[in-house]
Amino acid sequence: MGFETAVADGVLRLRRPDTRWLSTGWDGGFADAPAAYNVSVPEGWERTDLDTYAADRLADAGFAGGGRAPVLLTGVDMPHARVARSGSVIAVATAGVSNPAALPMEANPDDAAASAPETDAERDGVGRGTVNVLVATTRRLDDGALANLVAVTAEAKAATLLAATGFPGTTTDAVVVGSARDGEPTTFSGSATPVGSAARACVRDAVRASLESRYAAGDVALPDSVADAEHGVVTDRETEVTRL
Repeated sequence: MGFETAVADGVLRLRRPDTRWLSTGWDGGFADAPAAYNVSVPEGWERTDLDTYAADRLADAGFAGGGRAPVLLTGVDMPHARVARSGSVIAVATAGVSNPAALPMEANPDDAAASAPETDAERDGVGRGTVNVLVATTRRLDDGALANLVAVTAEAKAATLLAATGFPGTTTDAVVVGSARDGEPTTFSGSATPVGSAARACVRDAVRASLESRYAAGDVALPDSVADAEHGVVTDRETEVTRL
């Protein structure tokens, strides 16, 4: 049985019974649940009771009763969500870059004003951007391989965003990965494996398609720099590098 997608009332559900998930979101970690969710929040959203808010939104969408399911939050509307499939893997992405996080290879004094957010709330909140990616495979991965799939997914997301926007990510990106507990056992999930290779391609195509959906109409413009964006950060701090 493959993974099924559904959208209702601004909530996207990626579902398959007997699935183990790993989330980097606000209530992240490992979880056994029949589904994972991506929830679009309205502009000006300032709720802090995230558990209650997420439960209410799932219930309003008719998706209640999923146990401790991973939930991501995004400022991107669900009509811009895109799905890609390859082999045993599915990827679902929503992509917006109103809050880019730039990582220059050398410090740029011109971007110093944007090098740090004004408050923790601005840094940690969900703006009208955020790139959320949900990836799942019908193969059975152990926890180590599932954790590695997070890294594979994040790498593909960053590579795609860098090529498409010039930024490797935003300040609020998150990833959820899932593995079928009753699937064919698979030991590895790296980029050279069937699962990892499919995940990279699916993430690339889903993120790129979501970006095109959100920005192709011209109603919203991609920022040329962090200074041009509504929010964002430039990591321009210096470090001390030494030999071991």
